[in-house]
Amino acid sequence: MIAFGAPGISPTWTSSAKDFVGCALGTSRLWFTTGRGIVNEVYWPHIDCAQIRDLGFIVADGRGFWVELKRHDDYRTVLPHPGIPAIEIVHTHPRFELRLRLVPDPVHDALLIEVTLQGDPELKPYALLAPHLGGRGGGNLAETELYRGRRMLFASRGTSSLALAAVDAKQCDAWGPTSAGIVGASDGWQDFDRNGALTWAFEHAGPGNVALIGGLPQRATLALAFAADHEGAATLAVAALCQPFDQVWDQYVADWRRWHERISIPAGLPPEVATQHSISAMVLRVHQDKTFSGAMVASLSVPWGNAHDDIGGYHLVWPRDLVESAGALLALGALPETRAVLRYLIATQCGGGDWPQNQWLGGLPFAKGVQLDEAAFPVLLAATLAERDELAGIEVAPMIERALGFIACSGPATAQDRWEEDAGINPFTLGACIAALVCGAPWLPEPARGWALKIADDWNARLEGWTVAHDSALARASDVAAHYVRNAPSIEPDGQTHLERVLPIKNRAQDPCLPAAEQVATGFLQLVRLGLRRADDPLMIDTLKVIDRELKVELPTGPAWHRYNSDGYGEQADGSPFDSTGIGRAWPLLAGERGHYELAAGREPLPFLNAMAAMTGRCGLIPEQVWDEEAIAEHSLAPGQPSGSAMPLVWAHAEFVKLVHSIALGRPFDRPEATWKRYAGKRPTPKFAIWSLNAPITTIRAGHALHLMLPHAARVRQGVNDWQKIGDIDSTDTGLGLHAVTLPTSRLKAGARIDFTMFWQGESRWQQQDYRIDVQ
Repeated sequence: MIAFGAPGISPTWTSSAKDFVGCALGTSRLWFTTGRGIVNEVYWPHIDCAQIRDLGFIVADGRGFWVELKRHDDYRTVLPHPGIPAIEIVHTHPRFELRLRLVPDPVHDALLIEVTLQGDPELKPYALLAPHLGGRGGGNLAETELYRGRRMLFASRGTSSLALAAVDAKQCDAWGPTSAGIVGASDGWQDFDRNGALTWAFEHAGPGNVALIGGLPQRATLALAFAADHEGAATLAVAALCQPFDQVWDQYVADWRRWHERISIPAGLPPEVATQHSISAMVLRVHQDKTFSGAMVASLSVPWGNAHDDIGGYHLVWPRDLVESAGALLALGALPETRAVLRYLIATQCGGGDWPQNQWLGGLPFAKGVQLDEAAFPVLLAATLAERDELAGIEVAPMIERALGFIACSGPATAQDRWEEDAGINPFTLGACIAALVCGAPWLPEPARGWALKIADDWNARLEGWTVAHDSALARASDVAAHYVRNAPSIEPDGQTHLERVLPIKNRAQDPCLPAAEQVATGFLQLVRLGLRRADDPLMIDTLKVIDRELKVELPTGPAWHRYNSDGYGEQADGSPFDSTGIGRAWPLLAGERGHYELAAGREPLPFLNAMAAMTGRCGLIPEQVWDEEAIAEHSLAPGQPSGSAMPLVWAHAEFVKLVHSIALGRPFDRPEATWKRYAGKRPTPKFAIWSLNAPITTIRAGHALHLMLPHAARVRQGVNDWQKIGDIDSTDTGLGLHAVTLPTSRLKAGARIDFTMFWQGESRWQQQDYRIDVQ
């Protein structure tokens, strides 16, 4: 029989508010997540490909009583030890107790689930499976059949297939009645909702949004396995079941215990911090792929996944998140894994020297944005390993040369900030680029090495002139004179960023247009962490007053901060999911960043670790955002607790780990040694100025050298004081994709004027514009 109702209701993923994530340390290429007391997405054969929406359970007596466990929502979780990704879930009800134990098979691509129902002997459990093969809820096929003498539940789409097999305590086929259905029409849940029992027995369903259901005895073991076809999936499922469940569980737990024994953990941590450190270390390890060594996704979740069917979600690689996570792996002493990340980044670098905004594991871009910090972070990772003499022969010079060339040619403005939204110049991204230019310079040949350092010094010296607002409404409200802004517009021909101009915001809760001077964010703290500014810099202290007034929220779990004022990336006011509009919520990650600043300032950072540990889900996963309004029970939202955003956010777990190790070290663990040696937290005062089309200037100090940085080879015609003393100078290749001309300005007195224009040699044309710089 074929199920009716195809293609079914529009598919969605499940909620991203996960309880747990896990994978085996063996060869198995399967990752699982849990939430609401059931299995959520399962990923196979790579960590970027989710294959099911969820695998839940119904308990029923066949005479009208039935309970779906994820809606009943009365359960507890038990872990064998913090940081061991094996989980027992215990559901309670007046008529029964249902225990689930979940463990991936270390060898087979299969997830084992032990089901034990106790209580009323008339009750039976039913497994309810929603396939989303190949990362899509549409176009799936489902069937139940007798295969090689065993009842099997199958699903397929394209080149992906799954099989769900079941055995009882005597290792015999455990399936009772089974059915395949179309979600919203003929699936098993609809059968129970209409008839109070499983009365349908459809053998085939789809193509469409399909579901499978099967009855079980009160004690059974399931194997959910994946392969390219039904035969392969069935073979793996049966093979995984041909071993005692306890044996697999014990071996899995022992493997993870040995892994924890190899990682570094500072002595003397408070118990709750030590527990969270172990969990965070585990989360970092779980999110690594097994085929593409060094690749890590941002999260095994789809933010607000229960509201849409986004194929990407957060199970993609963001180069920034990957390097942040690699820093935590390094702190843990996981050197082979850290080096694997660097090799992966080298392998996926684009021809122009940058990296995709985000990508599938194989390097295929997903989103198309360009973020300069994502070109800088791989350079910083290479330099960090080199500082510790841990490159182990990895050749990084070609990667660094291309990355720094891209930064030098594209900066100082970025097409997107670190929140992937707005263009302009912002302290976080610019700080990362300056640090990369300094840290990567030793790998460059001359003259590129010298020019990279000159560009870094120039941008560092001009940073405040580009990104600081004076006498803004926000400054006056906080009783300060000036503050860093979130994003400054690109530099105008007059050399200014004009912070009074409106800078549209992509995700904004209210009016999307706001002057740049009235926008603030927490990213300026990165300047201290990178060693570019001191924690006690007066401007740093004043900006802290502004962001604490505008962005800080005090929650039952501790202090937290919004990304920027009027952020629109978060739930609606009524708690409903983000749908391209919403209200940004507080980020635990930002509490960790503040903790790093407090450490650099000589104050106690432990409260920020405690806050992060308190903002977790029931098994210690740190979310992207936490709810920061009054509780809304309808949406399971409570102050200081995870919202419907991504959970876990691996970057947040990495931040927690690094803060723990930074405290032990007495300074930020990831502060580059090269930037600290060069700047020691102080703004440089170079004796030269750099003019470029991206960052023009209109004045220069008397006695300073003037370097023109040009995108192509050119002959520069220059003169002084209305084109007197005209002369031509040919540019030279900097080795960074730019061409340089140094004009003879060192003897010019204040009041003089420099005039110049360019003849582009490759195009045999004049610029058709004259430029002027005044000497002061």
